[in-house]
Amino acid sequence: MIVSAMTLISRVLGLVRDVVIANLMGAGSSADVFFFANKIPNFLRRLFAEGAFAQAFVPVLTEYQEKNSDEEIRDLLAKVAGTLGVLVSVVTLFGVIASPVLAALFGGGWFLAWLNDAPGGEKFELASLMLKITFPYLWFITFTALAGSILNTRGRFAVSAFTPVFLNIAIISAALFLAPKLQQPEIGLAWGVFLGGLIQFLFQIPFLLREKAIVKPSWGWRHPGVTKIRTLMIPALFGVSVSQINLLFDTFIASFLMTGSISWLYYSDRLLEFPLGLFGIAIATVILPALSKRHVNAESQAFSQTMDWGVKAIILLGLPAMCGLIMLAKPMLMVLFMRGAFSYEDVEMASYSLMAYGSGLLSFMLIKILAPGYYSRQDTKTPVRYGIIAMVSNMVFNLIFAIPFGYVGLAIATSMSALLNACLLYRGLHKANVYRLNTSTILFAIKTFIAGLVMAAVIYYLQPTIAAWLAFSLPERGVELAKLIAIAAICYFICLVLLGIRPWKMKAAV
Repeated sequence: MIVSAMTLISRVLGLVRDVVIANLMGAGSSADVFFFANKIPNFLRRLFAEGAFAQAFVPVLTEYQEKNSDEEIRDLLAKVAGTLGVLVSVVTLFGVIASPVLAALFGGGWFLAWLNDAPGGEKFELASLMLKITFPYLWFITFTALAGSILNTRGRFAVSAFTPVFLNIAIISAALFLAPKLQQPEIGLAWGVFLGGLIQFLFQIPFLLREKAIVKPSWGWRHPGVTKIRTLMIPALFGVSVSQINLLFDTFIASFLMTGSISWLYYSDRLLEFPLGLFGIAIATVILPALSKRHVNAESQAFSQTMDWGVKAIILLGLPAMCGLIMLAKPMLMVLFMRGAFSYEDVEMASYSLMAYGSGLLSFMLIKILAPGYYSRQDTKTPVRYGIIAMVSNMVFNLIFAIPFGYVGLAIATSMSALLNACLLYRGLHKANVYRLNTSTILFAIKTFIAGLVMAAVIYYLQPTIAAWLAFSLPERGVELAKLIAIAAICYFICLVLLGIRPWKMKAAV
């Protein structure tokens, strides 16, 4: 509950940040460039803070804490910090120097326009400059992830869950006070990203001191623990980040599409990230250390029970969130973003990609839960195989759907590849006899699905027309949306109870 509460605060501030940005820049050329430049550090944040590094480091650190002395644990932390520091410093320096190459690689459409002196070429130059400012975020977020992983293994989940709040505050402050004073406001937002990363890193230091986990970094490439983490992390770097690589590929293709495509996809993705972070990532963060401990202690039945609890929790919370994103796409976008430079046309365009992304929410959330079933057992090769299949499939789906459906086709392709990835991850756990859906869980899913359908029908029946939404003032829209969400949640809860599901009796197996 504490993790979800901290994550909720962070996600709410994230929405406030996006509201401020939408009001400032809308979904035009400037917004496209900022979201592009911010895509790289966001990709790295998910990669390290919520992805491969944590998936590799937490099981090894948990094993050390169960079996090794305090001195050996501190030696591991020192070697990890030193080795990671050198490598990330080199990569960060390269990213700053080679920012034009990165801009050309991920913004191919803008680069071609720049080469041919065509409209849109100025986006390439601006993106190159902004990447120089945002790329150092990699250094800060890497050590933020290291600190957060250490604290998580010691039960201090709330600290790392609250840390992203500071990134949001920094960007909001930059948007309100710095960006309006600049000729190119997106530059001010880029500095907000830089400052937010620095504050996130500094915030965790006092908590590390309290845990006596501050060590003097030293190079340790051949240290057994570092070697083990490296062995686990390299394939996990790819496997757990498939959905993020897919989003970068979406950005590349979107750079060839109409102006606004990147922004519409961004705003859609942000609303998707709210329930994904609030439920999916929060639950995954909690169960990874528990799964690692059960594996180390050879508690196979408890391991399976923890997995089952995670899957049920995701279905229970994710299914109504998915229905809400699809059924209330336009009203949510209108309430949150339709002001200033963000027009109703932007609402309409973003709603289509939001519905496409929303259809894949349950798959995205299940991936967050199923992947730890492998990494906690220090198996990184299997998810990599599945990740390759899902990524290649996403590229194929992109080419199939982007031509007839434009940017919406990219969202459809991402959701389809996520579904494939989730199915493959479950099949692997099933075949390895690590986790299998039992009759109870299947019935639970069916009943939850029925309750979700009833909830969706209620929303459809009670929802005002678009003309009515447009006629409402902003406060009236907010009240109407809140009423719909509250009524839908009550209907969902009542249906669950009538179908025999008692959410308050779901005992956490962590």
